[in-house]
Amino acid sequence: MKNTFGNSISVTLFGESHGPAIGVVLDGLAPGIDVNEEVMADFLSKRRPSSDLDTARREEDHFQILSGVFNGKTTGTPLAIVIPNEDTRSKDYTYGPARPSHADYAAFCKYHGFEDYRGGGHFSGRLTAALVAAGGILIPALEKKGIRIETHIDSCGGISDGDFDEQIRKAAAENDSVGGTTETTITGLPRGLGEPWFDSVESQLSHILFSIGGVKGVEFGSGFALADMKGSEANDPLRINDAGDVYTETNHNGGINGGITNGMPVVFRCAIKPTASIAQDQKTIDFQKQENIDFCVNGRHDPAIIRRACPVIDSVTAIVTADLLATRYGTDYLAE
Repeated sequence: MKNTFGNSISVTLFGESHGPAIGVVLDGLAPGIDVNEEVMADFLSKRRPSSDLDTARREEDHFQILSGVFNGKTTGTPLAIVIPNEDTRSKDYTYGPARPSHADYAAFCKYHGFEDYRGGGHFSGRLTAALVAAGGILIPALEKKGIRIETHIDSCGGISDGDFDEQIRKAAAENDSVGGTTETTITGLPRGLGEPWFDSVESQLSHILFSIGGVKGVEFGSGFALADMKGSEANDPLRINDAGDVYTETNHNGGINGGITNGMPVVFRCAIKPTASIAQDQKTIDFQKQENIDFCVNGRHDPAIIRRACPVIDSVTAIVTADLLATRYGTDYLAE
């Protein structure tokens, strides 16, 4: 199992949903980056369940920084963050019945029964809290360099306009769930980031975005709509203004050409699937007993994970952005 991502700056995830704690190790950070624990706590609050539209599992996310920070600044050594699990209810989970669209059966095939299955174990969305904690350090550092990352819900429950909350409440009342799409914009990036072929901007972002359990599709710029355009429509005309700045009149390519940033905003969208855990009888198997069964998922779950996915997407985008910058300009870039 490989749980580390990144080249010059890397992140390693650890922990399970119902284990003692989850956490993240950030390695390769420059010394001297500001670390504000109040800002980190604020970032974590954006991911935390906060209303009747979210799971009833309420974790306070009281994190602890174990290493890599001294007097409010990074030291340049590995930065370890631990977040205790304080609101687990393991009795809701049994081993054998495979929850449809979860990792239960696939994990059994790979780890031969040794995996921690409670609450999804290492595959749980609970681990995204650790990614958001890392984002609470990297996003402010990027903003000091004039780089901003913003994600919003673009559609939910099949609608692009209207009351998203109403769609979620309706699904919850039917013991069901809904998905949707998000849109993310990165502004202020310098031109020339990206390492083609295989570490292009799209490659790196897609790699980490698909590591978020609910993400099932990613498109950049106009994405799949480009397939229905002519070249004359899809091409982004290049211009130069009086100040000598180069820009494009449109941004169908999402700020990236040849896998490299061109100075325009990087824009991408993610397709977020409906929450797999629903309180309805579903056809599945018990892989322990080797038999077909009907199974209703117990536990506490979100009727739509898309609301809480936005800060996670912001955070993993910040990880990639920081790594791309450090690869091109050196690891001290964020602290300069």
